[in-house]
Amino acid sequence: MFHPLDWLGRRLADFLAKPRPVEMHFSTSRFRLLQFSLRKGDVLLVEGSSRFSTAVKYLTQSSWSHAALYVGDTMLAERPELGPHVLIEADVADGVRAVALHSYKSMHTRICRPIGLDKEELAAVIEHARRRLGQQYDVKNIVDLMRYLMPTPPIPGHLRRRLLALGSGDPTRAICSSLIADAFQSVRYPILPLVEPADRRRKGARQARREILHIRNSRLFAPRDFDISPYFLIVKPLLEQQFDIHQLRWAEPEQLPRDDGED
Repeated sequence: MFHPLDWLGRRLADFLAKPRPVEMHFSTSRFRLLQFSLRKGDVLLVEGSSRFSTAVKYLTQSSWSHAALYVGDTMLAERPELGPHVLIEADVADGVRAVALHSYKSMHTRICRPIGLDKEELAAVIEHARRRLGQQYDVKNIVDLMRYLMPTPPIPGHLRRRLLALGSGDPTRAICSSLIADAFQSVRYPILPLVEPADRRRKGARQARREILHIRNSRLFAPRDFDISPYFLIVKPLLEQQFDIHQLRWAEPEQLPRDDGED
């Protein structure tokens, strides 16, 4: 059944998600190196160029506007057209979907890798995300989407992240990386947990400075949280491939291009 708010919401979501060539950001590593460096369970951060991305980067004060979970070849049998390098992500227009890594070729990205999870735990993280494939977001809440028409609202710094969590929460969940946060928290892997000191008098406490971790509300996570998390390793594709500084070839001073204003 046709619903005018749904139609308008879809159009608005498509408009906000459309990349803008004037703000394209280029990759700092070769795509093949990115392919070789990624492992299942890695989180790939992306610096997007859409109006949506601009707002997220401003509100979170970060270069990263999007996060996706790398699942490798786990979907090769059911989605062979995507190839062996696949990501699961939440998109404001399309909902939870699987996309080929090639979709982010030539874009500025960063690999964040969880440490210490065994194969079964990584499989559980991926399966948690896979079970959400096809979920759609309620775009009838126009108020939720219209906030992103103003990419840099005059909001105090300490309130910007809260702006991401206003409204019904459905479009918000496509921004705040809750899909990935939920997947890791399902195996009790921390991202940026709330921390409190343990009671020294509590029975069984072995250390005076022992801490207790509390899972945070996943609606308040943003892509940058995987970047600054002390529990995720930042992987540089070039450095992973036996980088040798002595093999770099530098231009001699006389080979450098002259400035336009130079006589």
